[in-house]
Amino acid sequence: MTAALIECIPNFSEARRPEIVQKIITEIQSVPGIHVLDKHSDLDHNRTVVTFIGSPNAVEKAAFQGIVEAAKWIDLDEHQGAHPRIGATDVVPFVPIAEVTMEECVELARRLGKRVGEELEIPVYLYEEAATRPERQNLENIRKGQYETLKEEMGKNPERDPDFGPKKVGKAGATVIGARQPLIAFNVYLATNEVSIAQKIARVVRQSNGGFKCVKAMGVMVDGRAQVSMNLTNYRQSSIARVVEFVRREAQRHGTVIHHTELVGLTPQESLIDAAVWYLQLDQFDSKQILERRLFEVQTETGAQAVAAVEPSFLDQLGAATPTPGGGSASAFTAAEAAALVAMVARLTVGKKKYADVENDMWHFIEQADRLRKSYEKAEVDDANAFNALMAAMKAPKDNEEQQKKRSSAIEKATIRAIEVPFSVAESIPEVLHLAGLVASKGNVNAISDAGTAGALARAAFIGAALNVNTNSAGMENPSLAEKYLRKLQVIETKVCKEYASLQKILTERSNLWMPG
Repeated sequence: MTAALIECIPNFSEARRPEIVQKIITEIQSVPGIHVLDKHSDLDHNRTVVTFIGSPNAVEKAAFQGIVEAAKWIDLDEHQGAHPRIGATDVVPFVPIAEVTMEECVELARRLGKRVGEELEIPVYLYEEAATRPERQNLENIRKGQYETLKEEMGKNPERDPDFGPKKVGKAGATVIGARQPLIAFNVYLATNEVSIAQKIARVVRQSNGGFKCVKAMGVMVDGRAQVSMNLTNYRQSSIARVVEFVRREAQRHGTVIHHTELVGLTPQESLIDAAVWYLQLDQFDSKQILERRLFEVQTETGAQAVAAVEPSFLDQLGAATPTPGGGSASAFTAAEAAALVAMVARLTVGKKKYADVENDMWHFIEQADRLRKSYEKAEVDDANAFNALMAAMKAPKDNEEQQKKRSSAIEKATIRAIEVPFSVAESIPEVLHLAGLVASKGNVNAISDAGTAGALARAAFIGAALNVNTNSAGMENPSLAEKYLRKLQVIETKVCKEYASLQKILTERSNLWMPG
């Protein structure tokens, strides 16, 4: 099975102090599982682009640490460079690479944006696929006027208010965070120092002036040469080869030629293959003719088969002739399924025009449901560990009074833990049921039966968790403590019944669905 991978390409407003750039990269690399693939520093732009990859959790953590470190050392009041910018960490895009959807990258962008805004007090704007407003999909609109103008307007002009964080700009400026498809940063250097020619070419090549679709461009002076600096936001819509040939013809029209081109950071292999196919006119070309790609496919297939052969599923483990995982873990697993279904309904609502008025609510429900699911996934493992610890305590020696006392204390401690884990599951079930009711009443009606299923699973999880609390309480030496847990369960059960009845009513009224009592 291929691991989930996300690419992150943060742009930092620093290149002239390599020691500061290295501090930022060191912080990013300190996160386990993160691989820095590339670093590109441009002295004229005074900007560094770092490309790293890893699992979603690792990438999210590394991006945050990079933003923290950049804010320590980069002062936007002192920063100067040819490239537009509004922040020390100017932009942080997330790109899905393997086993990750664009929607998951959007959620990651929102989580990171909220954390940066709240913990670091840096204003955050969401862009591209994560944008909360149509006009903020385009990065240039957010960067309009750069840091200096933003500093003057934020807090005064509501149009410049951030999505997260304070409505004021500090020395670290603001940060733009989002999710997008792979972007190619590509520069064409002209054999002239007349920057006006590069600016004229940029004006006709970029989409905003009627040029190539998904191409952004500007003319700047770099290393004494006029440069057409471009971002190809979708190379499948406008390939590198076609854009370069257009720039070549425009340069000739202005009496100059292309001196050389430059790739900033990384690019998808497909984009270079497309360029080779275009220039070589390989009409019958098939990507399987590339040796390395075919070898990778074979290795991936072999690896997936090996993993499937050695890793039993949770249900395989549950059905095995072993005491763990058992009913407590199964209850936590079922609760996790319920929370996941709630999140699914909310995600199927987000982005739909029909439900635009409840989109912010749905994002909130997603965050809550995902938090609960993660707690249940942890409880699934914790329950098995608690039961194993209880069995180990019971097997402890009891040959003398001291050993008996020690054994008795260990059993009581392990028993309490074996109660607390399923109790924590049971205690949060009313919250899951309440969320199921909210997504059923406000969410995508086409997924309303999934909200009902979430409710049914949540109620089943409560019953299973309560049974485990009850069973383990019977073995406690302290009956008053056991009674305390059972009394609390009765209160929780009342809440569960109330939320379940409310969900039944919503399903009937909104979609005329019957739900068992």
